[in-house]
Amino acid sequence: MKAKKIVIGAVSAAMLSLSVCSLAPVVAAGETVQISVATAEAKAGETFSVNVDLNGIPATGIQCCNFSIKYDSSLVTINSVKAGELANTQASKDDPSASMLPVFDNNIDDKSGIVNLIWTTSLSDSSYWMNGSGTFCTINGTVSKDAGNVTIPLEVIATPTDSSTATSGISIGYFNNKEVVKYDVKKTDGEVKVGEGGGGDNTLYGDADEDGEVGINDAVLIMQSNANPDKYALTEQGKKNADVVDGDGVTNSDALAIQYVESRTITPDKFPMTSAELDNLGS
Repeated sequence: MKAKKIVIGAVSAAMLSLSVCSLAPVVAAGETVQISVATAEAKAGETFSVNVDLNGIPATGIQCCNFSIKYDSSLVTINSVKAGELANTQASKDDPSASMLPVFDNNIDDKSGIVNLIWTTSLSDSSYWMNGSGTFCTINGTVSKDAGNVTIPLEVIATPTDSSTATSGISIGYFNNKEVVKYDVKKTDGEVKVGEGGGGDNTLYGDADEDGEVGINDAVLIMQSNANPDKYALTEQGKKNADVVDGDGVTNSDALAIQYVESRTITPDKFPMTSAELDNLGS
């Protein structure tokens, strides 16, 4: 029988998930999953990326999990969250409910300084579940230009449904018939170490014309620049923004990738990407 998906109250209306604490009696598995958040270094005004890893997943696997990362929103802005290789199982293609409720989903609550993370599949076949160890997701953010020499914690917490933030409230497990089996959780919090600020990295991938948006104008400008660089020269920042494929300089492949943003096939948070990922968009 397929597991049912329900709403987790503290996550926004768009964040629907399967909660391993909400249905039937919870059974302790007697096994532990490790959540580890990496450490990043950046200057004030710069961007950073940190991986969130799941390690030591028991042999049965993970059918569903939800937890959150808490940060100081006065010092950090979270720009995007991208699923890691661990979360990209075949369930995202074969789960019939994935078209309505993504297998991996996230919600950035910058007001509260919390990133909510959810992975869940209705498929009862454990070959579709998360197994082994690896990167669950990558969080990309920007340090405030006003930040001094500080260390900003990235704390693993339970998805807030009340005032509790204990790891005991983190939901990771699976369904065994009508029983919910829950793993114990250990965590390693991450941090962003901030040095003295410089000019900052103002890269907005895809924004070749530096108007603060990514669209067809950027694709056109890239092609014009490649055809007639004297007339349609990109600034140094524009070149950094435009180089969204392979990081090998501005080419028409970058223009093609940006056209997929215009057609809403992808969103700019998929940049930068590899040429293989670009090829897959056209297949």
